[in-house]
Amino acid sequence: MGNKRRLEQLQRRLQQIVGHDFVFSCPEDTIPYSFDATYAEGRPEIVVLPGTAAEVAAVLAAAYEEEVPLTPRGAGTGLSGGALAVGGVLLVLTRMHRILELNKQSLYAVVEPGVVTAELQRAAARKRLFYPPDPSSAEVCTIGGNIAENAGGAHGFKYGVTRDYLLGLEFALPSGELITTGGYTVKNVTGYDLSRLLCGSEGTLGVITKAVLRLIPAPEARRTILAVFAAFEAAAEAVSRIIDAGVVPAAFEIMDRAAVRCVERYLRLGLPANTAAFIVAETDGYEDTAARLAREVAALCRKAGAQEVRVAQTSAEAEAFWRARRSVSAALARLKPFKVGEDIAVPLGRMPELVNRLQAIREQENIDMVVFGHAADGNLHPNIIANPRDGEEMKRVRRAMVRIFDAALELGGTLSGEHGIGTLKAPYLHRALSPAAADLMQRIKAVFDPKGLLNPGKIWADRDET
Repeated sequence: MGNKRRLEQLQRRLQQIVGHDFVFSCPEDTIPYSFDATYAEGRPEIVVLPGTAAEVAAVLAAAYEEEVPLTPRGAGTGLSGGALAVGGVLLVLTRMHRILELNKQSLYAVVEPGVVTAELQRAAARKRLFYPPDPSSAEVCTIGGNIAENAGGAHGFKYGVTRDYLLGLEFALPSGELITTGGYTVKNVTGYDLSRLLCGSEGTLGVITKAVLRLIPAPEARRTILAVFAAFEAAAEAVSRIIDAGVVPAAFEIMDRAAVRCVERYLRLGLPANTAAFIVAETDGYEDTAARLAREVAALCRKAGAQEVRVAQTSAEAEAFWRARRSVSAALARLKPFKVGEDIAVPLGRMPELVNRLQAIREQENIDMVVFGHAADGNLHPNIIANPRDGEEMKRVRRAMVRIFDAALELGGTLSGEHGIGTLKAPYLHRALSPAAADLMQRIKAVFDPKGLLNPGKIWADRDET
């Protein structure tokens, strides 16, 4: 059977499963699903929006039988190309957006994959509970995507990342079989931990249809601190001083001069744009504890050379500090038409070295690079902006990318702290994995997906030639 005929037959089957209104293939309908938050794109041939786990399973089974590749997708906020289809079926899970249970007594939530992260956080807060993972796109991104990428965020140092809050899953295999794993308890050693195997697998092993997530009691109070530095190295030194002093901030974010100026042009928040770096930190706990820790963080920042330190006096002032940090990516998109957002992480003690390496790469390759990220857990986001029509500039960008990856690995770090490998980092994965580890991972993939039809081209790709 020809490919066109196979797709037409599959589309009819999918319409029978989810209804005609939730299956489309016209270019004007599929184009909006051809992009994510990167510069990459990938056009699906069929887009389908299931509404239940049973429909997800049936869609997968139909695509599997017709041997048509299928790519799962949440809100499309990914930063590694992981939810972009190259032909085949795009399975969009945003219709499955119910919070099925929020249990205050046992501290868990049961959610569908299309639940927006910030909506879960607000629902938990209404019961004085807290779901800590908070990627910058929390107002848009979905829990299913967070699990697929093992998303982190600003609170990762103190509270951990998505994997640390995942108690159980329901997911569908590429063949359509529904699997339930894990449960409702924090402690669970019953066979292999399939829930955590799926977490961070980027939609290559199965499609999540339900998740059980751990919640914790919300802290009584929070304090937000803004510290301004004349040198980026001094800001990095402040991180070391605070951790060495035994102070554990709830969040500790860093932005360099280019990031500050970019955000100020975008939002006009009144940020000190002549600074070399600034830090946004948060302390939490009981009222007196949060206040005491905020004073300690402020004092340690001053000892590290901070020119100015402010502790937010109102929730509006605190939100302005955080808005600056969350808006960096959006602000960058306005400067040049092409942006590469990297996601390296190194051991915390190697942060000052990483900062120096990044500054050297920026100067030596003559690129426009903005650096920001999660200072307390060693996870920085060097973002390069460029003109894709300038061939010489793009050569420098590619060289810089490889040098950034190599710097992270040489310092004992990783290619990706929270964004995943997707398609954009796949050619460089061999730099981070031993042949034996890569082979084992690919054999695991083959057990779950023997036909290689689920999210093809993600994580695994041909080597780079650099």
